[in-house]
Amino acid sequence: MNAGVSIWPCPVVRRPERAFVLLSVALSSNIGGTLEMIAPLASNQSSWRKTGRLWQAFYWIALVLIFAWAIWKRFSLPLDPIADPDTWGYLSPALRKLTGAEYGHTHGRNFLYPGFLYVVLRCFGDFPAIGIVQHLAGLAAGGLFLLTWRRLRAFVPNSLVNPSFHNAFGLAGAAIYLFASDTIRTETQLRPESVCAFLVGVNLYFTIQFVYCGFVVYRRTAALVCGIASVFSSLLLASARPNFWFVVIVVMVPVGAFFVRQDWWRQKIALVIGIGVAATLVLWPERILNREDEASQTFLPTMLFVMHADLIRDQMAADLKGNDSLPYSREWLERVYTALTSEITKSQTKYPGHYPSLNFDPEYLWFEPTSIVTQLRRDFGNNLSACCAFYRFYYWRTWQHQSLRALRKVVRQFSIYYFPNCPAYTPMKIWPLSEVYERAVTSLDLEEYRKIAPSLPVLADFMQRTKSLAHNAPATKQAGLLRKALTDLAVSYLPILLLTLILSGIIFGRQIRWRRLRWLAALVLFGAAYNAASCLEVAIVNSLEVHRYITVQMYATLLTQFLALWLILEFALEIRRHNRAVV
Repeated sequence: MNAGVSIWPCPVVRRPERAFVLLSVALSSNIGGTLEMIAPLASNQSSWRKTGRLWQAFYWIALVLIFAWAIWKRFSLPLDPIADPDTWGYLSPALRKLTGAEYGHTHGRNFLYPGFLYVVLRCFGDFPAIGIVQHLAGLAAGGLFLLTWRRLRAFVPNSLVNPSFHNAFGLAGAAIYLFASDTIRTETQLRPESVCAFLVGVNLYFTIQFVYCGFVVYRRTAALVCGIASVFSSLLLASARPNFWFVVIVVMVPVGAFFVRQDWWRQKIALVIGIGVAATLVLWPERILNREDEASQTFLPTMLFVMHADLIRDQMAADLKGNDSLPYSREWLERVYTALTSEITKSQTKYPGHYPSLNFDPEYLWFEPTSIVTQLRRDFGNNLSACCAFYRFYYWRTWQHQSLRALRKVVRQFSIYYFPNCPAYTPMKIWPLSEVYERAVTSLDLEEYRKIAPSLPVLADFMQRTKSLAHNAPATKQAGLLRKALTDLAVSYLPILLLTLILSGIIFGRQIRWRRLRWLAALVLFGAAYNAASCLEVAIVNSLEVHRYITVQMYATLLTQFLALWLILEFALEIRRHNRAVV
């Protein structure tokens, strides 16, 4: 059994390190051979110093080629963005403003992405400009990946990994992100997910810069600026995609640690003021605009009700059997229970493949014209406040009386992201664009679009081009090597994460020996928490079977996984060096 290091002849190497080797072999029979091959290449050897300039030239040539190929892959495709059934909620504020009406919320959507669409259409007057800007944001996210990776090097003093190898490893990660079909597909959508990777990249970059300036090199002004930018970008991200609100909490952890320190009072006061201004800039317009949109008030309570409909049904049954005092009449609850049971059964029959982890289709309960949400609105006489109060009442009552089942639902949803394979990596072979645009034609075939199109030629042209692309758009193919890399990353994500958790425990438990790796371990844990926070939020309020909640996490997942691989390599090289010194 060869794990790439020889620990058995050395009495100095103790049980935690042995546990690392045993677990690494158990998790993957190839990891030992991989480390055996990588270690000589990654370590700081004199032969690398001699060829440093040549390697640097190779790096920059590879960088240019990667970005050139990424640009070609994006701009060789149709630039018209792809509509879907949710597009009206994001696009209609811009369309109304362009036709002289008032800008406002629609269907409970945020103001940030609709505002972005309005600015692009106002400045360029054409829908392909949206696709161009979104592709440029995706390319910028790839650049931020590299900038972040190079900054991370500063957290590991005296790294045993050769700088050239480290840079090449980061370049490989950026290439995977830039070339992945799922990344490009997301950038083509008329949804806020199209710019989320860029916002995640900005947020992670400034957060890491804040940690570096505030806790490693103690640069006061830089720490202040990066801290404000970190919080501001996290609020922008959560505004664009509400499933990132728990991520704001994770980002606030290093910010909170900054306030715990005993000095830097001026910077603390300035940071509080900056955070207040940032929150006002993001949250105040949202607060003003959603007053006129009733969907903003009903969206979350309705989602919680339909996503937990089976648990709420069972809680209603228990309430009807008992004698608890409830704010609703028994006769009415019996009628609601019967209707909810019937509608859940109908959803299972009509859409048996939707949401297999829930075993019913919550979208049917919500959007079917004759289903339970419509019935309840009618029962409450369109009194939305009373209807939402009922949703909230039974959601919280279900958590109080069926907490174990509710927790199992959360755990089951949470596990979708981690087991058996991480779905953030999609090794699709073919992406048939004509089928995608064909569905977009159906999404645009609404009365709302047809009413605006005659007075807005840019919309009419966009709808016509979408119809044309439904017949002649090309199909794109993802390279076999890239599919293999994505598959390997998906399969290895959970084993690598578990291994790095064990290594982090060793590093923080024995800080004297592993002091130089503590920041790297902390950053891996931060990245894992960043992903877990978003997954947990979705697991609580929705389902991770909705793919758009997964695709927006690829950037952070990939960066965290590459960080974890770097930590494993540093740990293995440290053991290797220690064993050689003892021998």
